Amino acid sequence: MRNFLRIVLAGLILLAAAQAQGQEGVRDAMPGFYPALKARMTYPMAWTPAQTDLAAWRSAGRVKVWEATLQAPDHTPFTPQVISETDRGTYVVRRIAFNLTADVRAQALLLVPKGTGKFPAALMLHDHGAKFDIGKEKAIEPADDPVRAASARAWAAKYFSGRFPGDELARRGYVVLAVDALGFGERGPMTSDMQQAVAANAFNLGSSLAGIMALEDARAAQFLASLPEVDASRVAAVGFSMGAFRAWQVAALSDSVAAVIAVNWMATAQGLMVPGNNQLRGGSAWNMIHPGLLRYLDYPDVASLAAPKPALFLAGQTDHLFPIESVQAAFGKLRNVWHAWNADGQLELRVLSGGHEFGEPAQNAAFDWLDRQFHNAGQKR
Repeated sequence: MRNFLRIVLAGLILLAAAQAQGQEGVRDAMPGFYPALKARMTYPMAWTPAQTDLAAWRSAGRVKVWEATLQAPDHTPFTPQVISETDRGTYVVRRIAFNLTADVRAQALLLVPKGTGKFPAALMLHDHGAKFDIGKEKAIEPADDPVRAASARAWAAKYFSGRFPGDELARRGYVVLAVDALGFGERGPMTSDMQQAVAANAFNLGSSLAGIMALEDARAAQFLASLPEVDASRVAAVGFSMGAFRAWQVAALSDSVAAVIAVNWMATAQGLMVPGNNQLRGGSAWNMIHPGLLRYLDYPDVASLAAPKPALFLAGQTDHLFPIESVQAAFGKLRNVWHAWNADGQLELRVLSGGHEFGEPAQNAAFDWLDRQFHNAGQKR
């Protein structure tokens, strides 16, 4: 009996040691003690009813986000140049170059409706999808690059019902701009395996991959609003997947953006940092990690800095990347902030029956919504 008890005791000791080892080590691609870390994520800069000065709260939040991006203000003249132009019937597609930042002169695709006057505009922010050979071409059909055109059409068939969302908006009378994010399209090459090294080396250089993208998106919005064809009071940010993250982020950070459409990227950090979620794999997550920001603001808290601008958030009921419970929790936070601004009618939160996609019916509904916000009675198909 004593031997049996010794064996049981030894087993319990070994089990306790193993559990302790698990807490100190790594499991589910996270520190073993991640529950303790999550418990400390209280988001002290999130909006609460006690904060009655909404403008001051928004200003402080913006300062904190910009601080976390590790980027300096950039006022470099854009100095745009038209490289080529192709006629597409009711609009033209221009390949242009402009100073995206002090460090980057980027090429972009710009769609301009035919006609006179100031047009509403949309900054189209492309997704990730671990597909790096195309970027801006995910939103706008390329005009003079047959290799990227074939890849872009396949992408459009997979996620957009075979349509290019940017071209759809141009047909409705919008000026549309799309630029490659770092690592995509003409700003590659990058691979899935390379992302971690690129992100780490950005940190080594005193910068941040996510911060570079945030600054560049804000600059692109400012550039679009500055164009002579554009009504600067009617510039929207539109994006799907990672592009949705970029859209609500730039709407939160930039006064150049007047409205936002974000499709399939909104949830709470608590709901995403769970075993098995895509957010734990690294990869695309590097484009959305601002060092230390989640100590102060959750994802919906950052998006809420865009209030009271018109905002449409779409989510998929069966989107495996964004668990619906976490989406609904984030929507609740958004709803509270727009309500505090007395702007309930400016916010629409919709859960669609599909998954991670932005198909034709959702596009039509989203673009009809944007027409209403901008009082656009332009060309319709």
